[in-house]
Amino acid sequence: MEKKYILFDNDGVLVETENWYYEANKKALKKLGLDLDFDFYQSIMIKGGSAFELAQINQIENDVIEKHRKIRDEYYQEFLLTKDLAIPNVKKVLNNLSKKYKMAIVTTSRRVDFELIHKNRGISDFMEFILCVEDYKKAKPNPEPYLKGLEKFGAKNEETIVVEDSQRGLTSAKLANIDCIIVKNKFTATQDFTMADYFINKLENIFEIL
Repeated sequence: MEKKYILFDNDGVLVETENWYYEANKKALKKLGLDLDFDFYQSIMIKGGSAFELAQINQIENDVIEKHRKIRDEYYQEFLLTKDLAIPNVKKVLNNLSKKYKMAIVTTSRRVDFELIHKNRGISDFMEFILCVEDYKKAKPNPEPYLKGLEKFGAKNEETIVVEDSQRGLTSAKLANIDCIIVKNKFTATQDFTMADYFINKLENIFEIL
């Protein structure tokens, strides 16, 4: 069936934020004397966990963990305000896609972070709606986020396609029985994408598929 709807992941697909979230976690955990190994972080992210599982493993008290989560959030927002998050040609791609498809974003970001990322960026203007982590009970890799996207569009899974860059996002899409395009990037390069329907090296190559 011809595709009519596109559901985009945000981080790593539309903006370059994933490394900065890792760095914010790493910096906050370092204040607890813990080194957040990149491979450990990836293994946690794949299953939809939290980097602060490292603190739990090291038997750090919950109130201390919560304090440092807030510190992590402050570091992350500082990065969002000071680092270059742009991915080349995203708005041009979205403008062209908007002539044929209805589009939305389904992200595991907090809405406060999403709004900070996208303030004056113009990407949200192309979207029918934005679903953030507060909008569902279970985050990716659970299928709920993408099932909610289908429901909000009133769309069938076979007329929808997901654009992702992570294994947990791919798992979420496939459990929702939606075709998924993986945009390759360095940050998620070692993750398992064997379930993906399509691969592209950068977002502007999406027209080779759609």
